[in-house]
Amino acid sequence: MTTATRPATSASLYSGSLRATTGGVVVLISMIAFEAMAVGPALPTAARELHGLSAYGWAFTALLAANVVGMVAAGVLNDSRGPRRPLALGMAAFCAGLVVAGTSTTMAQLVIARGVQGLGSGLLITSVYVVIGTEYPDRLQPKVFAVTSSAWVVPSLVGPLVSGLLAQHASWRWVFLGLLPFTLVGVVLMLPVLRRLARPAPSAGLDSRAAGHLLLRAGAVATGISVLEASGQHPSPVVLAPAAGGLVLLVWGLRRLLPRGIVRARPGVPAAVALRGLLAGAFFGAEAVVPLSLTVQHGYGATAAGLPLSAAGVTWALGSWWQGRTVAADNQALRLRVARAGFYCVGIAVLLLAATALPGAPALIVYPAWAIAGLGAGLTMPSSSVLLLRATTDAERGADSAALQLCDTTASSITTGLAGVLIAAAARGAIGYGPAFFLLDLAMAAIAATGVLAVTTAGRPAPVGAPVLDRAAP
Repeated sequence: MTTATRPATSASLYSGSLRATTGGVVVLISMIAFEAMAVGPALPTAARELHGLSAYGWAFTALLAANVVGMVAAGVLNDSRGPRRPLALGMAAFCAGLVVAGTSTTMAQLVIARGVQGLGSGLLITSVYVVIGTEYPDRLQPKVFAVTSSAWVVPSLVGPLVSGLLAQHASWRWVFLGLLPFTLVGVVLMLPVLRRLARPAPSAGLDSRAAGHLLLRAGAVATGISVLEASGQHPSPVVLAPAAGGLVLLVWGLRRLLPRGIVRARPGVPAAVALRGLLAGAFFGAEAVVPLSLTVQHGYGATAAGLPLSAAGVTWALGSWWQGRTVAADNQALRLRVARAGFYCVGIAVLLLAATALPGAPALIVYPAWAIAGLGAGLTMPSSSVLLLRATTDAERGADSAALQLCDTTASSITTGLAGVLIAAAARGAIGYGPAFFLLDLAMAAIAATGVLAVTTAGRPAPVGAPVLDRAAP
């Protein structure tokens, strides 16, 4: 259990000393969400203008790899120095990345800028979890996770549209530079919070050697993910050796960064981290091909093919709102049932997607199916976050929050990489698009089913004397 002193008089997220904290968190998360959702439509235009289409994929890979390093660095800094420094560094890096990207004159500069943005967002996301654990009373934490989930809805709905309009009628540079004033508002709102945040005891945290080893492991994970992503984009016998090397690096890094017992979903921190990874893997692996399946297999246009993702954004927010309003933070049994219901929703949704991949199946099933998946993600994602904060300690909140985010990122990268391999095989004619979508959806349904089993394991009593966190081996 946590022991930090939290504001006890705040009746809601927007009263007392929490008003500025909630406002700053919402603005910063919204800006990260806008950047994540809006950059995609603008990057092809930017790459053509900067004569860098050959490096197009690196704009995404650099963000992802740096994001992993930022998460782990934030965990180390939060546990040794408190959230003040990583929050400040994260805000500075994210703003600097926006400026450098918006003023890029070469593709190399844009790729570097994306890396700086990824580092900043990794520092911010992990540190926000620590702030929620230290600043908000237990009863308000489910509500604040619901609010942060809702902060992705508007970016999901309007981000791609705004980005496309700016790239087509103004300049792709405004996709980055236009976010800067809003991000600075979030920075201003967070300044009082930075001044108020307490530092841990001088003896807390890791020594410099141990911290450096963790960052080395983070670098291995980032490199492994990057190699696997690149191999998935261009699958062939030639890339088998690099892909195997990337997998070795990934496993070696994760063995120290993730909690012992995560494979068995041991009650406590390991279970919370495992639930997040399983949910992210199943949801984002299937979502990666939803628009493509409607376009390639059913002949839908780009707008109609993107509507299921918007529907999922709305239902995700509804699920997050419901769990925050209905389930108390300390009611673990009910929260686990909510998490299980979320996995059932995602599992049912991807099975419905698999059915649409069969010959003659109506494509309209995709729309309600992916709305159900969004609802499931909205139920389970915040629940895993609350379960983590209930199980962690003040001394390890940063590392545990980093592990949660790292498992999310790694699992979704692996499953979307699998999607890329299957789609590439379909594009070469080695397999039909329908069978490729069908196999992917069955695999994601299996992951969701594993999540249901993991929830059952997570509900068992923790072994007496078991450590909360030991990253010696998964």
